Amino acid sequence: MRVGGESLRVRPLYRLIIAAGVPDHSARDNNVTARTKPDAEALVKLGLQIPDYTQTGGPAALGADLAAVARAADDAGFDILAVMDHLFQIPAVGPPERDMLEAYTTLSFLAGHTSRVRLLALISGVSLRHPGVLIKQVSTMDVLSGGRAILGIGAGWYEEEAVALGVPFPPVAVRFEQLEEQLQIAHRMFSGSEEPFIGKHYRLERPLNHPAPLRRPPIMVGGSGEKKTLRLVARYGDACNLFGGPDVARKLDVLRQHCVAETRDYDTIEKTGLLPFDLSDGPNALVDQLGPLAEAGLTTVIGFVPDLWRGTAVDTMARDVIPQVASL
Repeated sequence: MRVGGESLRVRPLYRLIIAAGVPDHSARDNNVTARTKPDAEALVKLGLQIPDYTQTGGPAALGADLAAVARAADDAGFDILAVMDHLFQIPAVGPPERDMLEAYTTLSFLAGHTSRVRLLALISGVSLRHPGVLIKQVSTMDVLSGGRAILGIGAGWYEEEAVALGVPFPPVAVRFEQLEEQLQIAHRMFSGSEEPFIGKHYRLERPLNHPAPLRRPPIMVGGSGEKKTLRLVARYGDACNLFGGPDVARKLDVLRQHCVAETRDYDTIEKTGLLPFDLSDGPNALVDQLGPLAEAGLTTVIGFVPDLWRGTAVDTMARDVIPQVASL
């Protein structure tokens, strides 16, 4: 397989085995559907994020190159293939003029070029879409991908893109209220209930969702705020998404405390974190970073690789990182 003129070789991805095995967590009310406990042998997995679409071939080559990267990641065994849900490029990656594709159109394209990897927008801010439309998009993607969609959702933060394109962007306190209502709506629509939803911010007279997803898409609540975000994870989420820094263990301890308060089984939540897959200091340095994150309690690490479009990064991850992590 070739991207930008260079070969991509792929090999099986590593999986770290850790202990699990506790009962399923059942629903507490009509707004929240039951979660499923991961298999008795839980796995630490890797996800690949594509944060930037500006590459040497330009827009004319982007479709073919993006398809090649997706197929390579799928064949390599990455568990998740993620894109950012932004309309402009974010400052941490580059200026807003850099190429940015709309998330759910892109994920649908990626679904057509993959067969097993789970598909995620990391993360959909509440101000970008009406929740009924968002849940319809994710449900459609789940059906057409054969049951591989994840709903990633958060309060959002990128005011510049919203203001530039005329998208309403309320204060942060309001966005958190909207986030909780959107989570309730997601549970309702994924469950098949058509009971009207009457909230402070949203009113859905008939939340019909046909065809229903093939299986209820996992709900990932993005952010690491200890008072609000992690509480919402415990109450509504199937997964959290943290930054993969030195405070991961403490953040997960806070999440555990929220789970106690919400009578939620902590072990039913997938603990994901973000970490750049930086290979500039060699694969051994990256392996050294992954081990402590697994020990801290992360079950999935999602990262981007610099120079993705050169065509060698996925190959390097498969050849030089994966075999080493397999022996941790």
